[in-house]
Amino acid sequence: MRILISEFMDAPAVDALRRQFDVRYAPDLVERRDALLDAVREADGLIVRNRSRVDAALLGAAPRLRAVGRLGVGLDNIDLDGCAARGIAVVPATGANARAVAEYVIGTLLALLRGAYFSTAAVAAGQWPRNALSQGLEAQDRTLGIVGFGGIGRLAARLARGLDMRVVGCDAALPPDHPAWEESGVAPLPLEALLAQADAVTLHLPLTPGTRGLLDAGRIARMRPGAVLVNTSRGGIVDEAALADALRAGRLRGAALDVFDEEPLPAGGPLADAPNLILTPHIAGLTQEANTRVSDMVAAGVTIALTGGAADSAASAP
Repeated sequence: MRILISEFMDAPAVDALRRQFDVRYAPDLVERRDALLDAVREADGLIVRNRSRVDAALLGAAPRLRAVGRLGVGLDNIDLDGCAARGIAVVPATGANARAVAEYVIGTLLALLRGAYFSTAAVAAGQWPRNALSQGLEAQDRTLGIVGFGGIGRLAARLARGLDMRVVGCDAALPPDHPAWEESGVAPLPLEALLAQADAVTLHLPLTPGTRGLLDAGRIARMRPGAVLVNTSRGGIVDEAALADALRAGRLRGAALDVFDEEPLPAGGPLADAPNLILTPHIAGLTQEANTRVSDMVAAGVTIALTGGAADSAASAP
């Protein structure tokens, strides 16, 4: 059986798959759509990250496909209905990169509240903006609003509570009496109330028709003045132009975006000159440790889906 890997995967997990399958590891295929469609024709398994589109065209080009491994948790780049209709197993790395994302959230939140880490060039040039940078904020006793209270959101809540933050949450799938709220010490709120109260807001939602544009200009305007925003979920959830306007107007203290409506982010867009903005290229869930966990989990799951038996011990190692 043949497995095609079209994006980066940790080398030991690729080697583990090669012990049982004919593996083509070609992470450059994500940039070459026609070549990907040609290569997938002989594949029984396909492993992708978030940029390879497993859509109707790809499924139509892959008559032998039986399993799709997703090196991450978001599934908006995969035609789930099309896979289900064909009996193709979809194997995400659920939970494997949660720690990496939660630590990114807390790290950027602290940087944005303090507001002191954009001064390297000025200090190196001989300037001394001590007075301007002496009004940073501490996390203690401030309110973190978590929109989407799944595994990553709950872990971010636990880390934030370790900083003595108050944590509130919003999740349409969890009723207010769900035990997750009480167990985590997080108060459930409607979205509008959360935005009005939170000193920092972090998003942990899938991109669906219901969440696209969720933080539009109107909701951004209803955020607490001086709040900060962190988005590590999907770019289409935030109106990027409206966010840039709020940063330029000084209504928000800062923002960190790891995901964008279009990736890679085109040059010269509305975010280009926005102040107090941290931009990273969709790497919140990528650390050395997370890469290993994600790759091992997907390798094990795809192996099981293709063989119907236990995964190779090396592929399923923690």
